[in-house]
Amino acid sequence: MIKFLCEIWLNYNESVVSNYLSLPMPEKIIILDFGSQYTQLIARRVRELNVYCEIHPFNHLPELDNTIKGIIFSGSPYSVRQADAPQIDFVMLEERFPILGVCYGAQYIAQKSGGEVRPASTREYGRANLSFINTNNPLLKNISTDSQTWMSHADTITSIPDNFEIIASTDSVKIAAFQIKNTNVYGIQFHPEVTHSTDGKQLLENFLVDICGCIQNWTPDAFIDITIASLKEKIGNDKVVLGLSGGVDSSVAAVLLHEAIGKNLHCIFVDNGLLRKGEFEQVLDSYKHMGLNVRGVNAKARFLGQLAGIKDPEEKRKTIGRVFIEIFDEAAHEVQDVKWLGQGTIYPDVIESVSINGPSATIKSHHNVGGLPDFMKLKVVEPLNTLFKDEVRRVGKALGIDVALLGRHPFPGPGLAIRILDDITPEKVAILQEADAIYIDNLKSSGWYDKVWQAGAIFLPVQSVGVMGDERTYEHVICLRAVSSVDGMTADWSHLPYDLLAKISNEIINNVKGINRVVYDISSKPPATIEWE
Repeated sequence: MIKFLCEIWLNYNESVVSNYLSLPMPEKIIILDFGSQYTQLIARRVRELNVYCEIHPFNHLPELDNTIKGIIFSGSPYSVRQADAPQIDFVMLEERFPILGVCYGAQYIAQKSGGEVRPASTREYGRANLSFINTNNPLLKNISTDSQTWMSHADTITSIPDNFEIIASTDSVKIAAFQIKNTNVYGIQFHPEVTHSTDGKQLLENFLVDICGCIQNWTPDAFIDITIASLKEKIGNDKVVLGLSGGVDSSVAAVLLHEAIGKNLHCIFVDNGLLRKGEFEQVLDSYKHMGLNVRGVNAKARFLGQLAGIKDPEEKRKTIGRVFIEIFDEAAHEVQDVKWLGQGTIYPDVIESVSINGPSATIKSHHNVGGLPDFMKLKVVEPLNTLFKDEVRRVGKALGIDVALLGRHPFPGPGLAIRILDDITPEKVAILQEADAIYIDNLKSSGWYDKVWQAGAIFLPVQSVGVMGDERTYEHVICLRAVSSVDGMTADWSHLPYDLLAKISNEIINNVKGINRVVYDISSKPPATIEWE
């Protein structure tokens, strides 16, 4: 829930990213983002190779210090031939760092160096096999001819300067990969970060280790040691308040802070009346068993009272955000001399809140990267703001956190308020909690819970005719939603077995008064979103 603070209070400024990426990292790879849909995937693949990396917009370069071992140029939806295509000081970077250009990045290097990029005679999308490889080239070590790659570009490099060398080709793309001779600058017109490029991980490892000289020591244990040392130095003997939600991010953040400052961490768990059935009591109990200093605040009546009569989803969010901040601030003031607010911000929250179009662009309102209400007067500490969700789980496992907690599905900050597509009443909340509990319990007992990335029930603002016994009914409809995903950026609807869906539907209709129809959402993201509001 603490992430929900800045739905209302986000106040982005141009320096926010550098302020958040403050942990002392011995070495790193920089990924310059030109707007590709695959940029985060490049970062994931680099980190899977135990090398730390950061994503920065091409027009917001970080400080270029000696911790940077190399730079990767991402792809882009732009063509290098467009007048408004992303531009950087390539010569300055080329003189200082090893560079790997991917797709647009490769085309940009070629064009900036005097080569030519033209529209491809046929749009080059999908699988393609390498027909030629310079096996002596360090970028292509241990990669064999006929290796499958994944192409995704409408332009192609048609000519390169004399100081360039072609190091790989496909049947249709002569300049599939190149090196600027006597330099550590490389370009590839395929995407090594996607699983369809079968030797993509090997290629990236060749670049990171053999060319950039990276040491593969970015591990959960290393992160924990670095972070705890950094938190001790940063916070000292100050007190920190942290809002717990019961989710993975805030829980791992809490344990890290607890390891660093012990009793000076004060956790607050607010019951807004919109949690899952029994969740407030269950979560409080689990935290106390973890040794955390947690205070539970029952604020159901206050939230539901403020939400009465509101149907608009944005107004619901603003109301919940405002009331939550008020309650959290009141609880925080009961702890004497608090200096810091701990938050479970993770890396996608940071990088998705910075557009490659610059600081004037609209920022996603649900991220908590930039500002707090002035009246709270607290500094922010975010120990997870360099990690992706899967890395957070690995760190949590290394910290010994219960796997049941680490495996919990994501749950929206506003809770069931945005799963009730209508005004909020205690009766509707109770109906949805009962239906949702039956749904989740069945997913767990059937073994499907861990196969699904996120699941939940939605209360629809419609009523339908039904028959129960000899009586005609006119009652509410519950929609079930379950998706498979890696990080929530894209998602496919989960293909739950018909017999399981039938069992869940039957139990909901028979046991939840006010429901006479259950439907299942088979929409993927995109074009739909995971949540309905």
